[in-house]
Amino acid sequence: MEVLHVSPELATEWLTRNTNNRPLSKGAVQQLAGQIQRGEWQLTHQGIAFDEDGVLIDGQHRLAAIAKAGITVPLTVTYGVPRTSFTVMDTGRKRTGRDALALAGEANATHLAAALRGLHLYLHAPDSTWSGGSSVTSNDQLLIMLEKHPGIRDALQHGIALNRACRITVTAATIGWYVTTEARPDIDQSSWKEGVVTGARLEPGDPRLTLRNTMLSLATGKSHRRRDDSREHLLYYLKAWNAWVEGRSIKLLRRSPNETMPRISTRSSLASADNNA
Repeated sequence: MEVLHVSPELATEWLTRNTNNRPLSKGAVQQLAGQIQRGEWQLTHQGIAFDEDGVLIDGQHRLAAIAKAGITVPLTVTYGVPRTSFTVMDTGRKRTGRDALALAGEANATHLAAALRGLHLYLHAPDSTWSGGSSVTSNDQLLIMLEKHPGIRDALQHGIALNRACRITVTAATIGWYVTTEARPDIDQSSWKEGVVTGARLEPGDPRLTLRNTMLSLATGKSHRRRDDSREHLLYYLKAWNAWVEGRSIKLLRRSPNETMPRISTRSSLASADNNA
């Protein structure tokens, strides 16, 4: 076993020894290549391995990622691994974003990881499908997002409360709360939250009541839930929030195909000011 700085050229050459391995996953290669290009690559005991005949039996995705990224990185290389060990390689569970945040001492790590992933997508790909390989974020990206947006921790508490009240996803409610409070620190959102949570004494057409009823209706519906529910819920959240802050009535929340994520309103009305008094 030794540590070598593996160039894209060497990685490409070693891949020719990949004669008996599982099919290559393009998504996994793209994710690893992105980590290399962002400077997130770290040397660990997990590298590549050749068997007694020099056949590559572990690490094809790492080598393909190095070749794709076009950047030389340090890699642990092991030689002479018994062929029979192939059956037990990569059978352990990969460390998730939740694991990384929990190890960093963060509370509610599962919800926090999902919220940080969603926030990353909202900021960088708001109109893409928030599912599939293109939506994958690395553990390093999540930790960087948390460092840049520490207020997401407080927003998560509001997101959990909103989820319990009207079944909006914790991720959507957390992101909605965070981005609107960041964009509009002049707005006191206490009555917004109270209205969505309780729906008490609200007239039909009040955006808070409409959002509440929409989320409860979706939660009790029998239609198949999409994998990007959080994007849909966030879109409804921002639509309703914009109407509330502008003092507009809104009786129906819908999402049309290919609809883009709403921008946070910069306007305020006397009605919304009264609501926040």
